[in-house]
Amino acid sequence: MCPGCSRKYLPRDLGPRFWARRRSPPPPAMAPGCLLLLMGVSCSLVSSIRGAFLEPDQYVGLPEGWKYAGRVSATDQILLTFALKQQNVYKLNKKLDQLSNPDSSQYGKYLSLDQLSRMIRPSDKTLQTVWMWLGNFGVHNCSTVQTLDFLSCFMSSSTAEKLLTGSKFTRYTNGHQTVIRSLAKYEVPEGVSEHIDFVGGVHRFPAKMAVMSKTWKSGPQIKANFHLGVTPKVLRKRYNLTASDVGSHENNSQAVAQFLEQYFHQLDLAAFMRLFGGSFVHRTKIDNIVGHQGCIMAGLEASLDVEYIMSSGANISTWVFSNGGRHESQEPFLDWITLLSNMSSIPWVHTISYGDDEDSLSVAYLKRINNEFMKAGVRGLSILFASGDAGAGCREIRKGVNTFRPSFPASSPYVTTVGGTSFKNPFQITSEVTDSISGGGFSNVFKMPNYQAAAVKSYLKRMKSLPPGSYYNAAGRAYPDVAALSDNYWVVANLIPIPWVSGTSASTPVFGGILSLINDRRFQKGLPALGFVNPLLYKIQKNGTSGAFFDVTIGCHYGCLDEKTEGKGFCASVSWDPVTGWGTPNYPELLKMLLA
Repeated sequence: MCPGCSRKYLPRDLGPRFWARRRSPPPPAMAPGCLLLLMGVSCSLVSSIRGAFLEPDQYVGLPEGWKYAGRVSATDQILLTFALKQQNVYKLNKKLDQLSNPDSSQYGKYLSLDQLSRMIRPSDKTLQTVWMWLGNFGVHNCSTVQTLDFLSCFMSSSTAEKLLTGSKFTRYTNGHQTVIRSLAKYEVPEGVSEHIDFVGGVHRFPAKMAVMSKTWKSGPQIKANFHLGVTPKVLRKRYNLTASDVGSHENNSQAVAQFLEQYFHQLDLAAFMRLFGGSFVHRTKIDNIVGHQGCIMAGLEASLDVEYIMSSGANISTWVFSNGGRHESQEPFLDWITLLSNMSSIPWVHTISYGDDEDSLSVAYLKRINNEFMKAGVRGLSILFASGDAGAGCREIRKGVNTFRPSFPASSPYVTTVGGTSFKNPFQITSEVTDSISGGGFSNVFKMPNYQAAAVKSYLKRMKSLPPGSYYNAAGRAYPDVAALSDNYWVVANLIPIPWVSGTSASTPVFGGILSLINDRRFQKGLPALGFVNPLLYKIQKNGTSGAFFDVTIGCHYGCLDEKTEGKGFCASVSWDPVTGWGTPNYPELLKMLLA
């Protein structure tokens, strides 16, 4: 065991065996036939000659940085995750509206995992049809989750290619990681397609993690961006946190999620707190690691997330969800999502510095992941995502024609998205301006939610200079919702203090830790957790004068490098804007408003 590595692992698999839960043995493998009639399922459901594409719009090209590494052998094992159709999605959406609307009599009356399961679990027909389809191909090595809406199965690659018509599984590498994926669209029998949203482990390459230190760049950039450095002491002074603003409630907890072999070391956390902990009470150890914590070098991303959620959300029990993608066909993000559906006891605040281009994902996948965020919300969880580090983004539709490129999950209406800022004076703790990398914009898939409609429409109306309308969907979900400093952080990784680390990967755990502090005070007053906090945040900022946020009104973020936009995306303004949201937290006033 290496120094600083934890041996505390997730105590069980993704979930109990499906048939153990159903209290009947798995059926023997056989050709489609009368076995299905024993279960009351029409044979035509799974043996239909006609097929249907589950994700016809999924991008199946090879992403930049990846290259071919050879076909898999027929006997190589592949892990596929089947997202089974959920029941009562409309009721789930309505319930979340009630539980997160501060004017509702149901506000804060969150559901247990058992209650949620009873609401959305797939129908018996769906469970029977999908299992019988798999069983007819000899697939029995499967596990499910408590909500029964995900089924993860190991099978040989030859079986997978028969199961998913058209798929061809191949290994690809980016130099330090190898994955198994298919660059061909896949079909399932028409009678099965109505019971499955998508199959994980077929498409979707791991997304890049963008956080980095400016010390790794060339000399001129270092000088141009020189800063004495953002530390917990700086953040606490800027956001008006005192030494007494720390957690103490035993029911409080927070978490970060890591992907793709991004590990932290306990020794790095302890060293960071010794160097930068200041006078406030803090913890120097993670309380719970869910998943596999490797003993290799610590990742800068993981170190950043852990160190700053634990210094803003000080003295609060902290978990790390470590989703390493240990099996080549595993989708690490999907692995994290399924874990949330299988744990009855789970932290209240989760911050995730992860994202992908919205247009690179199928609509079926996007909508289903949206449902998963709703599931988290009705349980009282606050899910925060980084807005990304590419400004408004840019995509070439055809030669000479560009559009902005929103990021997901930042564009989900059911998460709180955090943008980034910089100090106006890099040598002093001053007011903040836009960090030009701060992700923001409008979704091309999800419509604008009611809770933000007035704020966004006001922005679009008052801004005299906006990008051309063809570059964004003005009717879409707009993000970010809030912001925090994202420029020039100090981080300790592998016992080395590293300066000038930047990205919304920094601002997100900072804001998450502040929400955890507010949860702590709410619990002390007998109030429920903040849960899905967006409706409440937009309500308290309705007139923009609550004082709960430091409004950021200066600066623009990056867009497309063309003549129409001249490299600019959107610009900050008074009140809400799609670069910094409502602005950065003024803790005492934000606490006052969220306790009222």
